[in-house]
Amino acid sequence: MDLRLQRRLAAEILKCGMNRVWFDPTALDEISSAATKDDVRELVEKGVIKRKPVKGVCRVRINYRKMQRRKGRRRGHGSRKGKKTARLSRKEAWMIRIRALRRKLRELRDSGAIDRRTYRILYRKAKGGEFRSVSHLESYIEQLR
Repeated sequence: MDLRLQRRLAAEILKCGMNRVWFDPTALDEISSAATKDDVRELVEKGVIKRKPVKGVCRVRINYRKMQRRKGRRRGHGSRKGKKTARLSRKEAWMIRIRALRRKLRELRDSGAIDRRTYRILYRKAKGGEFRSVSHLESYIEQLR
């Protein structure tokens, strides 16, 4: 039984796609006899032809994965695409590092562990990129003593 015409007419009436049109399987003969939009409208009013609900996309798996990533899972070498600097730009990495170094230097100066002159020298060295990290800075200070 070819019901393409009825399906198309019903889709226009119900304002949806042809795939979302539902025909009552017990009333297929009645549907096939419908030739005009008015006939199809009557069938829609009867409830023989209906519009199927929109299918949603289930986000359970995505949300679970996101939760895992927040915990630090699924972030290993095998999951990475792109360069290291694509994930964290050189500038961002520099900003994080220099702020940590300057915070440590300020802390050492205020506590009296280093004098103002040493602070200035180390500050300039940090700005020049001499220290990789705070621990590198600390080991450098240890060597000075």
